Amino acid sequence: MIRFSNVSLMRGTKPLLVDADLTLNPGDKIGLIGANGAGKSSLFGMLRNELHPDQGAIDFPQRWRMAYVAQETPALDRPALEYAIDGDVNLRNLQAELERLEAAPHTTENGIALGEIHSHLADADAYTVQSRAEQLLIGLGFTLDQMRQPVASFSGGWRMRLNLAQALMCPSDLLLLDEPTNHLDLDAIIWLEDWLKRYAGTLIIISHDRDFLDEIVNVIVHIDERKLKRYSGNYSGFERQRAAALVLAAAAFEKQQRTRAHLQSFVDRFKAQATKARQAQSRIKALARMEELAPLRAAAEFSFEFRDPLAAPNPLLVMDGVDAGYPVLDEHGDKVGAKPIVHGITFSLTIGQRIGLLGVNGAGKSTLIKTIAGELAPLTGEATLGKGLVVGYFAQHQVEMLRHDESPLWHMQKLAPTVRDQELRNFLGGFNFPGDMVTSPIKPFSGGEKARLALALIVWQRPNLLLLDEPTNHLDLETREALTLALAQFEGTLIVVSHDRHLLRATTDEFIIVADGRLQPFDGDLDDYKDWLFKTKLGKANEAAGLPAKDKVAAKPSPAAPVAAAPVAPADRKEQKRAGAEERQRLAALRKPIENRIKRLDEQMAKLSARKAQVDARLLEPAVYEADKKEELKTLVADQAFLVRDLGTLEEEWLELQEKLEALAA
Repeated sequence: MIRFSNVSLMRGTKPLLVDADLTLNPGDKIGLIGANGAGKSSLFGMLRNELHPDQGAIDFPQRWRMAYVAQETPALDRPALEYAIDGDVNLRNLQAELERLEAAPHTTENGIALGEIHSHLADADAYTVQSRAEQLLIGLGFTLDQMRQPVASFSGGWRMRLNLAQALMCPSDLLLLDEPTNHLDLDAIIWLEDWLKRYAGTLIIISHDRDFLDEIVNVIVHIDERKLKRYSGNYSGFERQRAAALVLAAAAFEKQQRTRAHLQSFVDRFKAQATKARQAQSRIKALARMEELAPLRAAAEFSFEFRDPLAAPNPLLVMDGVDAGYPVLDEHGDKVGAKPIVHGITFSLTIGQRIGLLGVNGAGKSTLIKTIAGELAPLTGEATLGKGLVVGYFAQHQVEMLRHDESPLWHMQKLAPTVRDQELRNFLGGFNFPGDMVTSPIKPFSGGEKARLALALIVWQRPNLLLLDEPTNHLDLETREALTLALAQFEGTLIVVSHDRHLLRATTDEFIIVADGRLQPFDGDLDDYKDWLFKTKLGKANEAAGLPAKDKVAAKPSPAAPVAAAPVAPADRKEQKRAGAEERQRLAALRKPIENRIKRLDEQMAKLSARKAQVDARLLEPAVYEADKKEELKTLVADQAFLVRDLGTLEEEWLELQEKLEALAA
């Protein structure tokens, strides 16, 4: 087991841990969470013996083999596949020893040593290592051709995938993963989840992806108030336990404050009276003995909302026969050809659509988003924009394009030169840029803070079409939740590519998929996509291992418009049965998208109803009508009105869909 005993750790003048205790059992799958800067990565550093506690001890079995993801990747000429296999250091040492023995003169001793080496290689699964590494790299999104390319040819994000592959290739008893999903697409994350569920050792993960944590971990360790607090269960279980603990702590603190006030009042009134002096002294001692309870509070919540769009063209965008891709340029920068990625795109965007864009890595999701955003011109076909269309486009390169030598306020002033500085400061304050941070250069800002600034710039422009390409990269759990809530209330049209399934479920109503160079509706939810993905990946993995790819299946598009069955002769019983089966299949195909939509509406109405119940309960509390609660009351009344309106809209759609289902059953 892993045991932290009275561990204290300082980084500079900042205490990260003070007298922290923790016990983790072998085989636990642990999610390590805490605010940015709380000390999560430093705790990993102590486990790796790169940092040493200022006080206390950390113990775990010395025989344990540890694996973790390297943060640097040298620009090597070594093929990606060989680099991944290098993660199994013991195997590489055995192979090097085998080469040395084979090159040495043949002797009896040498022969015995060769036999032992071959036995050790067999124990290390040396003879299946290449196929295992290929399947692992395919799971992480690499093609067979990419595996043969040198490490130096890959971008930073892909090199981090290679480092992750090395960690997974290493046989280990303890695996440390620090934000392993940051550089992965949804398909790679789903594959990694499945791999980690089957991992037999002790696993500690730092992650801001709540669905990822929920799927894998059975223990949460929360770094809070410079302590390590263990909770049983996954992240959702932690949230419930934490909320209950906060309620109890708040009640205990309030009770203690009342007791202290009562004792202090007696002391203040009677300590000068001789007849009461003894009682006053006893109460002074009671006050001194009373343990001071910290006023526990939840992590400071960050929230924002999108401003209502100024216009609502309908349709916002129509694409007819569009090929999306990239121009091919010669050495002078002149266009000499085109490289289409997605072919024959024909679809329109209307007011209020909320679309999740799915597809495996490299299928063309980002290419499509860039074409809709106008960053790429259609190679063929025509894209017609609605009058008054305002696009809010968020992608990682938007963050990278921020001026690092300038401040958040400077960026806002460039966007809104006629608006008063105080108004811009107030707006940025709503995105957690307080005080001097507003006027400080953004160069030292974290990735999450830069992403928050990019979001603020988009929100200011009041878009009616939001295009989000992996918006949660580098965002912590609180900011992800704030973004999810803001998107759920956004009044415009939304298309989002994200590996955060919690965000996709909470903010989208339908899915479309880019697969095999085409854009098509996806008939199903994220669980259906996961099933499709595993079948697709399994086919590729079998192909890599030289096995039949029989399980590889095509994308799961929505059913085509039904075709009426031909008349059937009553005497032909087999034909009647066949026709009946076809009719049942036709009706099932018509019902499924309606049933899926009803299911999503039920989930949305449940969330809104729960939120409305909270608002209604708060409005029943007398304290909210006091003078100093005027702003909160105003917000609550507005929230209640919006929730009633949104619930009504959803209920109307739910009733219409139920009528359609009944008509199909008639």
